[in-house]
Amino acid sequence: MASIRANARKVVCIGRNYAGHIKELNNARPSKPFFFLKPPSSILPPASGLVLRPAGVNLHYEVELALIMGKSLRDLDERDEKGALDAIDGYAVSIDMTARNAQDEAKRKGLPWSIAKGFDTFLPMSNYIPKNRIPNPYAVELWLSVDDEVRQRDSTSLMLFRIPRVLAEVSQCMTLEKGDVVLTGTPKGVGSVAVGNVMKAGLRVDGEEVEEGRIEVEIKDKGGLYEYKET
Repeated sequence: MASIRANARKVVCIGRNYAGHIKELNNARPSKPFFFLKPPSSILPPASGLVLRPAGVNLHYEVELALIMGKSLRDLDERDEKGALDAIDGYAVSIDMTARNAQDEAKRKGLPWSIAKGFDTFLPMSNYIPKNRIPNPYAVELWLSVDDEVRQRDSTSLMLFRIPRVLAEVSQCMTLEKGDVVLTGTPKGVGSVAVGNVMKAGLRVDGEEVEEGRIEVEIKDKGGLYEYKET
């Protein structure tokens, strides 16, 4: 796939899909998958620039396994595991950057999360990972480091809702189209990053690093007119 960003019409993000992450943010455990959207304009392809921190934002990282859809999917039955996996063209590593203070305010006030998730550069992604490089998407070790200190490292086997259930929940609401990106949730260990920090992320299969999945990106001040303030 030539360009994940160019082909994505939407980015669907599954929230609270790892118990450890739910606990660390003191969130309620969902009874079914829930999701929100990030704009494709937030995608930061490999080696295409820095993550830009808007003024006043408490910037957090969340490493995730991304699914790259290979065909349209609508009204999937969650019991159809073959149909779910066949609809995936490949994978990527992603870092769901979050303006945590903006998100916390939105949650308190019942407001949408879009401003917390949607800034330009708020979705660094790796190169496309061919499907055959990940024969079992539930046997992947995701990791992320900040200035070479490992902050997140966990297995996708810990997903609360597996891929067929996730894709069923989304596709029964909105059609997933070829090229769309689905983020499957983040494990425990999320935290803040500051200007000048360098994030690295990737994944391992059977203990071996998948080179296509590497991300390395630095944080820089965004500049411009925006500054986060309470609504």
